[in-house]
Order: sequence, then C-alpha cells, then structure tokens
Amino acid sequence: MRKSSKKQTRLTRKLGLPPGSLVHVGEIKTDKPSITLIEFDSQGMAETHFDSVEASRHHQPTREKLWLNVHGLHDPAVMAEIGRRFKLHPLIQEDILNTQQRPKSDEFSDYVYIVARSFDFDTANNCLNSDQVSVVLGRNFVLTFQERATGNFEAVRERLRAENGAMRSHGCDYLAYALLDTLVDRYFVMLDHMADQAEDLEQRALTNPNPSLLAEINHVKHEALTLRRALWPLREVLNSLSRADNGFFTPDTRLYLRDIYDHTVHVLESLESVRDLLADLLDIYLSSVSNRLNTEVRILTVLTTLFMPATLIAGIFGMNFRQMPLLDDQDGFRFALGMMVGAATLMAAAFWRRNWLRSR
Repeated sequence: MRKSSKKQTRLTRKLGLPPGSLVHVGEIKTDKPSITLIEFDSQGMAETHFDSVEASRHHQPTREKLWLNVHGLHDPAVMAEIGRRFKLHPLIQEDILNTQQRPKSDEFSDYVYIVARSFDFDTANNCLNSDQVSVVLGRNFVLTFQERATGNFEAVRERLRAENGAMRSHGCDYLAYALLDTLVDRYFVMLDHMADQAEDLEQRALTNPNPSLLAEINHVKHEALTLRRALWPLREVLNSLSRADNGFFTPDTRLYLRDIYDHTVHVLESLESVRDLLADLLDIYLSSVSNRLNTEVRILTVLTTLFMPATLIAGIFGMNFRQMPLLDDQDGFRFALGMMVGAATLMAAAFWRRNWLRSR
C-alpha cells in the first residue's frame, strides 16, 4: 500500500499541466546530473565532462559525430537546455523525464526516439534493479539519458577510445545499435540469475518447504514478469527499426538490429521456460507441504495405535469389579505389562513390514 500511494503521489505532479511540461516522474537515483560528451570520427575522439549546464554552453564540438550521455533525470533545466540545443520536441523531453515509460520508438524528421530499460542484479538484496534508458538518434549525434550511472555502456566507450578500433569509422546509427546491443546482452545476465534462483527454489521446495519459501517464489515471479514487460515491447521496437527504411539506420546496421531482435526472442523464450518453472514451483511447494503433513500424521497415527492396546489393557484392569482375573496374583502386574509390550511389539513389526515406520 505504501508503494502504491507513493507512486500515485509522483504521478499526480503532472495533473492539470499542459502537454510537454517538464516534470520529473520517478525516483531520484543520483545526487546531481552528470553530463558527458564524446566527440569522435575516423581521425580520433575527445571526451569532455560537464558539471553543469552552464559549463557546456560555451563548448564548441571539434569532431563530426557526437554522443551526449546524461546520468540523472530529476533536473528539468538540464533537459530543457539539451532539448533547445538539439531541437527536441517538448513531448519527447516530457517522455524522457517520465521514467515509467514502456519501451517504444517514435520517429521524427530529424531524429528517432527510443526507450528501453536497463536491468542490474542487486546481490545484497537479491533483486533486480530497473532503470529507464532513452536514446535519441540524429543524423550526426546520439543522446542517451539514464537514471543513474550503472557502467553498462563502459564497454562501448572503451571501443571508442581504442585507437585501432573500427567503432569510430561507423556512423551514429552503429553507435545506437551498440548501445541497444549492450542492453540486450544484460538481459542474458539477468536471465541467468533468475534461472539460478528458480533452480535453488526448486531444490528447497523439494527438501525444506516453509512459508518464507512461498514469499520468495512470488518475489521471483514478480521479477520475471517485470523483465517480460520490458522485453515484449522492446522486441517490437527492434523489429520495426530493423525493417524501417527511414534513413536513420543504414542497411548494414539494420542487419545488426535484426541480430539483436533474434537475441531478444531467445531471451523471451528462455524467460518463458523460467516462468513455467516458477509457476510449477507453487504446485511443488504445496505437494511437498502436503507430503510432509501426511508423514507427520502417519507418525502420530502409528504412535497412537501402538499405545492403544496398553490403554485397553489398563482400562480393563482399572474397572472396579470385586472379582477379576489376576487381581490377586502376585505376578499380575508383570503379566499385564508383558501383554502391553507384546501387543505393541507385534503391531510395530506389522507396521515395519508395511513400510509405515520407514522414511520415504
């Protein structure tokens, strides 16, 4: 209930505002926005970090192609300045600041806007962290907006920094492809973590089912659903980008996009297998609990049955009759105990032969 009300409070910030209003919707995941500009071409590259928007206003690019990356989306002033300099539509700026967007792509005359989601596995809390990644692809620039610095694109930066790398000779469309490919590769890592969790839960469900295990199963099922909600629309986005002949992606780059599309389908198919396993885990858990309950009831039943002859004999000799066999016999007590032990032993032997006293 607290999470729901908190989310509702964030969404109500936009109520009554006109379309295109720059209002941040989402969690603040970094102290202050960080701006990084990478300029590159076939001759070389330059990397510049800006602490504020004011510091970037006097910078003049020296290379043909630009990659501007922003960490932190809670400052509308940063978004307004970038939107003004790159002529972004107000609705695009509004969508970038709204970090609850579903993966999608919007095409304009001068650029393509792509929304995807980045996932990281938090080993401390044993859960997935999801961040929105917005990519704007122009003729000679790529803009990326992330909620926080995750380091997922560091491999792409290293490829641009390499002196003998082929990354610089490609266009900005290839850079956009490389960024999307990095995000999809992260999905394989998340899928491996989720598959390991599912196998561990399956083993625990068979050996030691308990109420806390049921909560963990539901938690992993929720994470699998979150990952699936990000993958299904992304698959359609990649399919449309690989087929669209809009001039933003060259035919060679569209071949690479189709390769990412195949990877996305592979992840989705594997994720469906994990979700099926998680769905079966509930049945396994209930069966294990039922089997354990049946075992405990069987043990209690056997113990109760073993003491029934002793209870019967004790009840008979405890009746208040004046004339009863063995009451006056000095070995009567030992004889009664012998009958109790003998009856219990015979019944225990019968139960053992029927495997009622053996663990299964």
